[in-house]
Amino acid sequence: MTQPPRSTPITSRACHVAVIGLGAAGLVAARELHREGHTVIAFEREKQVGGLWVYTDRVEQDSLSQEPDRDIVHSSIYKSLRTNLPRECMGYSDFPFVIRPRDGESRDPRRYPDHREVMMYLQDFSKEFKIEEMVRFETEVVRVEKVEEKWRVRYRNSRGVSGEENFDAVVVCNGHFTEPRLANIPGIDSWPGKQIHSHNYRIPDSFKDQVVVVIGSQSSGNDISKDIATMAKEVHVSSKAIASNSYVEHTGQKNLRIHPTIYRACEDGSVVFRNGRVVYADVIVHCTGYKYHFPFLETNGNVNVDDNRVGPLYKHIFPPALAPGISFIGLPFMGLQFFLFEMQSKWVASVLSGRVKLPSEDKMMEDAIAFYGKLEALGIPKRYTHFLTDPRGNPMLGTFNPQDAAVISQSDYFNDIAEYCGCSSIESWRERQYNVAIKKLFFGGDSYRDQWDDDQLIEEVYQEFDKLKMIEM
Repeated sequence: MTQPPRSTPITSRACHVAVIGLGAAGLVAARELHREGHTVIAFEREKQVGGLWVYTDRVEQDSLSQEPDRDIVHSSIYKSLRTNLPRECMGYSDFPFVIRPRDGESRDPRRYPDHREVMMYLQDFSKEFKIEEMVRFETEVVRVEKVEEKWRVRYRNSRGVSGEENFDAVVVCNGHFTEPRLANIPGIDSWPGKQIHSHNYRIPDSFKDQVVVVIGSQSSGNDISKDIATMAKEVHVSSKAIASNSYVEHTGQKNLRIHPTIYRACEDGSVVFRNGRVVYADVIVHCTGYKYHFPFLETNGNVNVDDNRVGPLYKHIFPPALAPGISFIGLPFMGLQFFLFEMQSKWVASVLSGRVKLPSEDKMMEDAIAFYGKLEALGIPKRYTHFLTDPRGNPMLGTFNPQDAAVISQSDYFNDIAEYCGCSSIESWRERQYNVAIKKLFFGGDSYRDQWDDDQLIEEVYQEFDKLKMIEM
């Protein structure tokens, strides 16, 4: 595949750059762009930074979030959510995710903290690097299009005032947790019960004494099914990780059962699983993930979303025909997300300044097509294009086994970007802690967040943090 050159001493230029979205991706993108000497205007439709991690009790009236004209709630956080990775490896490279108590505020000291602690970490990051000085809050981007050699951004604020501004480049950081994907279930249109997507789940109270089917057993499905089981009569999980003739009773919660995928939903209210078991359910909860969605972006067909593949893109970031004027931060899913955002942002910032060059449009397209061809040859569905595979495999993905189809691992991706833009790659301690955490997530049982035996590694981690002089004493 095409390899860009390492960073070279090229005359630096400062660009006027728009960043769309101020979650974890947009925050570090703004920081890296500013560090590289660019002027940055960041657009955030909410009143504060944090994106996904800003919890709200509000949910959408359309419980499946399928109506195109609905009033969109951008948070998908449920009240009981805790991280599924330890805080140490979650943070940005030079701003450790440690406890930074503020006056009069309580913080969550646990290694797998709750969502509020993550939000406060992001707010601490924003304050430390003065990100809010670059932000237009309560401002929604409604259109991005190329006009001659500039990118025109049209926006509308919460007071209904519209405007537009031209930029040299636009960095898209709007996340991918607001447009739900639904399971394709035969007979579901005539099934009489209630359906809800996890995007609109907050607390389990409304499921009291009900029979609930939860579709999906990855992180959100696993957490939400156990949360609902504290109130429901029965919870039945449909999981791709369970063989079609299997059935598992959860040892920790007697009213929680795990089945293979659903065969059919019926008019009489029953749900038939592929193991032949039949459940008469009141509610189906879709913990089935999200779709990439860029309703504001006009690229004249140069960027499309096809079965959740955003493309064509060079290295998940640059559309060959439009680079570097348009770039995407944060499309790859699972893994060390904040660190990924940081690495991608460093590359984008260095390309825009001219310090690093991209290959030609033809070479980038050739690389993207070769990558997609390899995925197809390995039988990997398009919807897994942005999944950074791990050689150890992911049992939650059922029949799709990354161990048999390892195209590029997370670490390889980080190493590639580090080589392209001349920055440091993933630290040894972070990679080791992540690998241990993933094993605990998959095989550590319900207590994986609160039981660990990595004291020696933690000591090494905090020695590295001390070197950064970022921990408040």
